[in-house]
Amino acid sequence: MVNPKDWQQEQERLDVVTEGLRSKIAELEPEVSGLFNQVTDFRKRFWEEVTVNTTTHEDFADTFYSIKQQEVLLSERERTHRQRMQRWKSMNRLLPSPYFGRIDFREDGLSLDEQIYIGVSSFVDVDDMSFLVYDWRTPIASMYYDYSPGSADYETPDGQITGEMTLKRQYQIRDGKLRNVFDTSLTIGDELLQQVLGAGGDAQMKSIVATIQKEQNAIIRNDKRRMLIVQGAAGSGKTSAALQRVAYLLYKHRKTLKADQIVLFSPNPMFNSYVSTVLPELGEENMQQTTFQEYLAYWLGSTLGLEDPFEQIEYVLNSKLSQEDAARQSGIEYKASEAFLQALQHYALWLGKEGMLFHSIRFRDRELITSEQMKSRFYSYDSSIGVANRVELLREWLLRELTSLERMEQEALWVQDELDYLDNEQYAEAYSTLLKKDQQEEEVFDFAGQEEELLRRMIVREQFKPLRRHAMRFMFVDTIGLYDQLFSEEASYRQMTNETEIPNQWPEICKQTKEKLSRLELFYEDATPFLYLKELIEGTRKNTEVRHLFVDEGQDYSPFQYAFLKQLFPRASMTVLGDFSQAIFPQATNLHNVDSPLIRLYGKEETSLIRLDRSYRSTRDIVDFTKSLLHDGEGIVPFDRSGRKPLLVKSGSSDKRAVRMIDDLAELKTEGFDTIAIITKTEAESRDAYEALMKQGCEDLRLITKETLTFVKGTVVIPAYLAKGVEFDAVLIYDASTLAYNRESERKLFYTACTRAMHRLVLYSIGEWSPYLQALDTTLYEAVQ
Repeated sequence: MVNPKDWQQEQERLDVVTEGLRSKIAELEPEVSGLFNQVTDFRKRFWEEVTVNTTTHEDFADTFYSIKQQEVLLSERERTHRQRMQRWKSMNRLLPSPYFGRIDFREDGLSLDEQIYIGVSSFVDVDDMSFLVYDWRTPIASMYYDYSPGSADYETPDGQITGEMTLKRQYQIRDGKLRNVFDTSLTIGDELLQQVLGAGGDAQMKSIVATIQKEQNAIIRNDKRRMLIVQGAAGSGKTSAALQRVAYLLYKHRKTLKADQIVLFSPNPMFNSYVSTVLPELGEENMQQTTFQEYLAYWLGSTLGLEDPFEQIEYVLNSKLSQEDAARQSGIEYKASEAFLQALQHYALWLGKEGMLFHSIRFRDRELITSEQMKSRFYSYDSSIGVANRVELLREWLLRELTSLERMEQEALWVQDELDYLDNEQYAEAYSTLLKKDQQEEEVFDFAGQEEELLRRMIVREQFKPLRRHAMRFMFVDTIGLYDQLFSEEASYRQMTNETEIPNQWPEICKQTKEKLSRLELFYEDATPFLYLKELIEGTRKNTEVRHLFVDEGQDYSPFQYAFLKQLFPRASMTVLGDFSQAIFPQATNLHNVDSPLIRLYGKEETSLIRLDRSYRSTRDIVDFTKSLLHDGEGIVPFDRSGRKPLLVKSGSSDKRAVRMIDDLAELKTEGFDTIAIITKTEAESRDAYEALMKQGCEDLRLITKETLTFVKGTVVIPAYLAKGVEFDAVLIYDASTLAYNRESERKLFYTACTRAMHRLVLYSIGEWSPYLQALDTTLYEAVQ
């Protein structure tokens, strides 16, 4: 705490800033309201100010320029209103707590210290001459996060500024009043961080700008490399830092970067709701958010049934390790690999020589253009032309052929039958068309003689529309057959793909894949390769608008998927956030080793790797417990926040467990915990737990499934894989017995479930404890019967 004199001076300055904010808000309010009314009124009267006349070319030009002038005026007023509104909102955000930090900095060569107060946005004095508050994203504010008092520097567009930091101070301000003031050193002071971390969880993630740590700041401000990989322990603030990074990028590049040019791939739809308020808190629009599954479904879901990643992990968790299950898991790993990616690239080259498959184009139960005709035409093109370009040439040929066939079809007998059943609207349309043509003709137009010809043309054109659409959308390419063709006997596969390393269970992998395809369905592990092959053949879709791509829970994406994302967003930088210790999906990617495929994706020169080893989410007692569950968890460093040790509760039956859990839930709620999760291993266990607890009279319980779109406060029952990325005040592990968790492959799932807890962790079992728990030092937990 500071001395009373400093406290008084700080409160007096705070009063000045607060009064300045109120004054500016009051000044802007009528402007904001007036401009809004002007814009609304202008929109209503837009066409009243425009004279529309298109009689002559000159009149048309006058009308065009009149509309453009009105459009420019409206755009200008909307822009002015938007700017005023942003300033007004910014000041209203600052008013309750104008700033959270201060540094005093003396630049080399100068004799006076500059006092730099830091908040969530900037505020200048009434004369707009000097900053009363600096936005946390400004270059000078970076010193607050990176340095202790002493030598310090920061980067500007004009170069590096060096000097000495003579003071570093933190504030807690509520409703314009000082609550706490701390002088601190290198890290953001433990006092403030303890209070923030000790608070209860919420239904939505909050901004962390007041407590950003040095290592998190390195993530936020790193924009010099194409790839930024963040390997962080559970609760290390990876996602929070990433969202502040989005806000920083939008601020730094505000003239060239918009929120819709940033895409976040989330682990599940519920997570989108959980993080949706962070950027608006900082005065920025939310970026685009989606899941990888939603992207796959957009391009493939209309023709194929897609398994999602949660169905895949349910299969893996419930597998009995039979020969079929072992083959499926081997197939998952292989189809996620760089080797399979290269195999598909070689397959596309092979298809350039032989093996292409096409669907014939049929019309009224007959083949207009056969698949063999297409194949012959395809291979008649110069072999040096790539497959996708030859398919494009084939499409152009098909469209020309359809035009020719359409003309010939007009004389078919079925057309006469259709003529006899035309309704009045179709006759009226034909008459209108002919009348316009008659007016344009200088000679006498043969109206009667042309009517039937026009009607025949209209009938056939309408019938041929689906065929043209079929050709335009490359539906003549048998993509399913081409993917199915891959899964042939081993010798053929090697020939088509130049692949040398094939899984031992290849025959069973082929059988499973073909059976799934025969039902027009795809395993999750097949969806990305299928779409990739489709684009190798039809041409690659590229999104050149997106400039920054964020991938959360990045360890759960495959090398194949990362290569696909790079191809899809060729102009985007990529930020990947994850924890290999939470790699619960079978296609996991190693994030931090030197041989990681992520580092190879853009090359070492274009890749930055940052590790976050300190865990802030959980108490020291919980972190010491959870890191001991891992074979390599010794590097995880807990933040020094004390609490109760995890509790292991053994019950004699499922009914007794449910009764005990209800009592524990009531006690946790009495302690003031608002977000409590009962975490299970699988969806089926979640439903069992929910029903068992409801049967015993548990109230206000919510079952979370993969269809759940919003995260709310309260008590939830949730599978471990859906809880990734989310935190709770208290976590109750429904079944921590050896019956539920005994495979080494499930250790990381168990670790992930336990690390969701901020303040309390309770584990239950009816039988013997999981081997992960039996191996722990008994001093790390409390045990009760």
